[in-house]
Amino acid sequence: MSLYSFRKCKKTLLSVYHLWRKKRKNLLPARSEELQKDLRNLQEEILKKDRERASFLSHKCEAYTSGILKKTGFEQVRDFIFALVVALAVALLIRQVWFELYEIPTGSMRPTFKEKDRLVVSKTDFGINIPFSTKHVYFDPELVNRSGIFVFSSENMDVPNPDTMYFWIFPGKKQLVKRLMGKPGDTVYFYGGKMYGIDKEGNDITKELQLEQLNKIDHVPVIRFDGSVALAEPFHFHTGNAYRTTIVHQMNEPVARLTFVGNNRFEGEMLHTPRIHNRNSPPVKNYYDLWGIGNYASARIVYKEDIRGFAEKNNITLGDEKLYLELKHHPNLKQLEMSKDQYGRLRPQFIMNTSIIPLDSSHLQALFKTMYTVRFVVKNGYAMRYSAGGHMSMGTHFLTRLDGVADGVYEYYHGQAYQIKWMGVANKLGPEHPLQRYSADWVRKFFNYGIDFDRRLAMGSHFDTDRFAYFRNGDLCLMGAPVFKEGDPALEAFVEREKQREENANVKGSYVAFIDSGPPLKDGKIDVDKIRQEGLLIPPTTYLALGDNFAASGDSREFGFVPQGNLRGGPSFIFWPPGPRFGPPNQPAYPWITLPNMVVWSLALICFVWWYIVHRRHHKLPLKDL
Repeated sequence: MSLYSFRKCKKTLLSVYHLWRKKRKNLLPARSEELQKDLRNLQEEILKKDRERASFLSHKCEAYTSGILKKTGFEQVRDFIFALVVALAVALLIRQVWFELYEIPTGSMRPTFKEKDRLVVSKTDFGINIPFSTKHVYFDPELVNRSGIFVFSSENMDVPNPDTMYFWIFPGKKQLVKRLMGKPGDTVYFYGGKMYGIDKEGNDITKELQLEQLNKIDHVPVIRFDGSVALAEPFHFHTGNAYRTTIVHQMNEPVARLTFVGNNRFEGEMLHTPRIHNRNSPPVKNYYDLWGIGNYASARIVYKEDIRGFAEKNNITLGDEKLYLELKHHPNLKQLEMSKDQYGRLRPQFIMNTSIIPLDSSHLQALFKTMYTVRFVVKNGYAMRYSAGGHMSMGTHFLTRLDGVADGVYEYYHGQAYQIKWMGVANKLGPEHPLQRYSADWVRKFFNYGIDFDRRLAMGSHFDTDRFAYFRNGDLCLMGAPVFKEGDPALEAFVEREKQREENANVKGSYVAFIDSGPPLKDGKIDVDKIRQEGLLIPPTTYLALGDNFAASGDSREFGFVPQGNLRGGPSFIFWPPGPRFGPPNQPAYPWITLPNMVVWSLALICFVWWYIVHRRHHKLPLKDL
């Protein structure tokens, strides 16, 4: 018989005592009195610090739990279910109202949050949530910071696959993590990867949207230039069924109508959008003027042979460079065509303006030094997006081939390649690794395919590589870096050629040059009139949510604005993986001394104190009834 410690003896005393109190009414009086006497003796020996005697009596009392105090199968199941329900209820309540531990599933918030990051999320940053609801007991809009990160529920929003399960039991809605880049009444405008804006009183809020600590994070106004679309009933076209009318949505709002009227004629018109446009400002006449869309171009890298026909048609002389940057820009209501979209639907679409610029070795080297991707898996020499889980569900025909790269999980950030190990820990790769060896074809592959790793998205005239080019103060930027700097002969020749093409266009306005239009400033100050006329107005009681990784983020550009009731809280700490990002995330600090914090933390403290008092009352010796 082993000798128990005093701690073990006390634990035995308490467990047998509480079990006896529950069952004593069903015990014979003599047996109950005998058990009570043994418990009393055990208590006395513990108080007298007689370890040997206390250990002996503990073993004797333990024997009762397999005898007269033994739980029936029903009692065991009942007690287990009760404990489980209480634990789940407390856990769910804490997750809804106080704090929650998160794991990041995708790369939409890179580099701030990466796949498999673990976070502590405070649910009291903005208000006091009503559990399992998109409402608040209390909400203070002043606590919501522009450029801050927030967590919101996808309930009642147009989010793909919003359903989830909590604890693998309770159905619920997914919660998303994005950066808040617009509050109700703000009007914002996109230029050069940055955002400019005014609040509802017309005050300049640009500094809040362009924090120095976020200078490596850029934002783009669209995911794709034709957004999401709604189609009317199909009609019979000479090539089969087609759709006569396309309603183009951006920010999940209808903004333009494209109509096929017959005989290769089309009509395009902007739609009345008072919800997202300042009512006292003139309507936007050109689609590409929305929010600064015309300041951006979709980009891919192509071989000279692929654009030779385009160059001859537009009298562009090609140089000795083997690779060119192809840009698609300025979706124009005056330039429409009937063509198939990425889903194979024949419908009216924009004829995108196309521009090309040669890439010499210095440009390709600059691209390699700033290369970033999402996390990706290499398996049997093929790369695929991490979210695919390493499954070649579509076969290998359209996957990206990476010869010489061992199987594993990898990522690029600012030209540095990393291998991802257990639990998301990143190991920096040395210069001898294949992913760190520069080659022009390597740059082309990762630029074109480095987000989805599906080569189909870089094919055809309506390519969708998720890479954008944009001017910033005279420089032409790719992946957030000035690859073509102001004064670069290739850039100067490109700009002059663009101006000439616009002047020589057969129909005025049919071609719009892709050149630097400059930020929305006048005399060094925010151009309030331009912002109000062309900017994006954030509707009342809603918020603009954008991902830090615009190339791989489903956000307000897709599902629209986030209702105020859906705001649940904000991330406060990254606790895994270890490294330079460990600690508070990159955002303006939320204040701690606020009414929601004080109320919820005070209630938590009161509950803890109450539990402690009750616990002490039931566990402090001497016990009552003995």
